[in-house]
Amino acid sequence: MTFKPATWPRKLRSQEWFGGTGRDAIYHRGWLKNQGYPNDLFDGRPVIGIMNTWSELTPCNGHLRELAEKVKAGVWEAGGFPVEVPAFSASENTFRPTAMMFRNLAALSIEEQMRGQPIDGAVLLVGCDKTTPSLLMAAASTDLPSIVVTGGPMLNGYFHGERVGSGTHLWKFSEAVKAGEMSAEDFLEAEQSMSRSTGTCNTMGTASSMASMAEALGMALSGNAAIPAVDSRRRVMAQMSGRQIVQNVKDDLRPSYIMDKKAFENAIRTNGAIGGSTNAVVHLLAIAGRVGVDLTLDDWDRLGRDVATIVNLMPSGDYLMEEFFYAGGLPVVLKHLGDSGLLHKDALTVSGQAIWDEVKDAVNHNADVIRPVEKALTKQGGIAVLKGNLAPKGAVLKPSAASPHLMQHKGRAVVFEDIDDYKAKINDDALDIDETCIMVLKNCGPKGYPGMAEVGNMGLPPKVLKKGITDMIRISDARMSGTAYGTVILHTSPEAAAGGPLAIVQNGDMIEVDVAARRLHLDVPEQEIAARLAAWQPTHDQPPSGYAWLHSTHVEGADTGADLDFLKGCRGAPVGKESH
Repeated sequence: MTFKPATWPRKLRSQEWFGGTGRDAIYHRGWLKNQGYPNDLFDGRPVIGIMNTWSELTPCNGHLRELAEKVKAGVWEAGGFPVEVPAFSASENTFRPTAMMFRNLAALSIEEQMRGQPIDGAVLLVGCDKTTPSLLMAAASTDLPSIVVTGGPMLNGYFHGERVGSGTHLWKFSEAVKAGEMSAEDFLEAEQSMSRSTGTCNTMGTASSMASMAEALGMALSGNAAIPAVDSRRRVMAQMSGRQIVQNVKDDLRPSYIMDKKAFENAIRTNGAIGGSTNAVVHLLAIAGRVGVDLTLDDWDRLGRDVATIVNLMPSGDYLMEEFFYAGGLPVVLKHLGDSGLLHKDALTVSGQAIWDEVKDAVNHNADVIRPVEKALTKQGGIAVLKGNLAPKGAVLKPSAASPHLMQHKGRAVVFEDIDDYKAKINDDALDIDETCIMVLKNCGPKGYPGMAEVGNMGLPPKVLKKGITDMIRISDARMSGTAYGTVILHTSPEAAAGGPLAIVQNGDMIEVDVAARRLHLDVPEQEIAARLAAWQPTHDQPPSGYAWLHSTHVEGADTGADLDFLKGCRGAPVGKESH
């Protein structure tokens, strides 16, 4: 779709509420004026909704109120009328059973806020990992001009002279305690080092990955992804974004012009280059489904195979987001992809310019943080999509965070029927398991958990850790934190709770993993598999009511983005009929 700026001035959507002298216009304007707004603010200037996911129970977003003020300043400067709107905010740190269960609810609620209220454009003020996709899904569904402003990552953590990555070192130190290599007292002392400033995870976890995805999609201004939360330049970015959204409303530059297939291909390749989270797979599939772009797991595998992971950040590498920003941030990565012929240079961005025009002059200031291809962390980064009789619709693995010696392996299955079964057994020295086995976790997918929690990176049994073993193959229909690492096969589809083959894996079954061949095979005769599937019965009850019921009834598989089936596609933002 070719974008051509609309003519200005013209009648805006908000004028259906505020324009004229009739009873309904006075009703809408009059009540809003009780906040002290002068009459000329309702004269046809762009009304910008600042969709703010601030919440004291979303710690990554705890500073977004301050950023909202900077966005407002930019909107005022550009001649717009900013209105701050509290948006549903789900934090993985605090929400149970998992924030992922509420990503779709957040997207639905924010979509209806955007559709049902008098705004002409939106600034999507996000941070914690589910807030970015949920607001992008809402923007895609309504197709109102929108721009992402991310809260930014925390500052580096340090403990006993070691650089500490939020999340990544939580898993590392926890395993060290179980292995007897770290005291519980040191673990508690390290806690404060992991979160020493406001902001999102300082690793290339899901929050930073999704911030990078927003920028690579063209939905954020260039450089947005990596600026630390407490850096003054983060506030400048917010203010400049406020100015830009006013222009985008005037031009009618909508998400459907920006997030086309080329944009998603740019994002997928970017995720490979940065060593981004496996969670980006399920989120981008969902966003594409909302905007109407045909995106599949096969696209993820095809586009990621030839992309080297060049960003040396935890959990795949050594550094943290501060160093990534100082090295030049995502523009340097995008320039590398462009120079390598792996970027659609003409993809449009919210700046109104092509993405290449934004990044072509980017300079790499630290070649150890953003490495040349010949020194890449992984020559073939991206996300590997494995298929076979254990995952007919696919499963995903992040090669840059996996152990090379386990990329081709055959092992005996040690099965956990759900996360409670895992917790009950994993620390028992009587558990029949060693490092050659493959750990299998069931019933943790979109329907099964419910919500597809980040439990796929199962901790290893203590008796294996005490041997000095730090990685084993783990297979599940769950997700894992983007801050985690290991040879972890995730999102196995169809999931166990939906009767997928994962549901009928038994202790002692042999499983073959061949990442190079993209193969995930249950070494059981097909007749036996068919017989087990025929005898399978669900083990979890359907939630009786409420959102849990709605989610469980309508959620789709991870292979298509785990969205609710009735929310697929762009439904636009028409002006509704008056009810007064």
